Amino acid sequence: MIPPDRTDDGAPNSTVALGRAEAMRLLAGIAYGRVVFTRDALPAIRAVNHVVEADGRVVVRTRLTSRLTSAIRADSGVVVAYEADEIDPGTHTGWSVVVTGLARPVADPHRVARYERMLRPWTAATMDTVVEIEPTIVTGIRLVGAPESPGPPAPPTPSPKAEKNDLPR
Repeated sequence: MIPPDRTDDGAPNSTVALGRAEAMRLLAGIAYGRVVFTRDALPAIRAVNHVVEADGRVVVRTRLTSRLTSAIRADSGVVVAYEADEIDPGTHTGWSVVVTGLARPVADPHRVARYERMLRPWTAATMDTVVEIEPTIVTGIRLVGAPESPGPPAPPTPSPKAEKNDLPR
């Protein structure tokens, strides 16, 4: 039987599925990602920074006038996806995590103040709304490197004791 993380020739696969705990640990270790929501019945994506709470909620800040905030305020049970990754472009290794769940505005003033201290805006725009995503579905993959293909064999090197006269002519 072929192990689940191997191909039939024994080489490593290009991706390995992550468990929920590992995916959330990786997500918590990076500061930014992309939130995906519906805008006029089409998918929309915004890059944001985030915090992952101990209970798994993903928290972001946005503007009251943003499309994301408008979508969430219009439907307090709006489903969004949040994606983050860390991929090395040279080795094509790393990971990618997607959290899908309900997004809600955070209303508690103490929590809002805490997140305002933790999440600094990237732009001069006022980020006056805090949104939390409760993860329902968490998926992730680790991108693993392919086995290195062997190059041509190295030329033989004479032993250090070989003398010029000892070499074949």
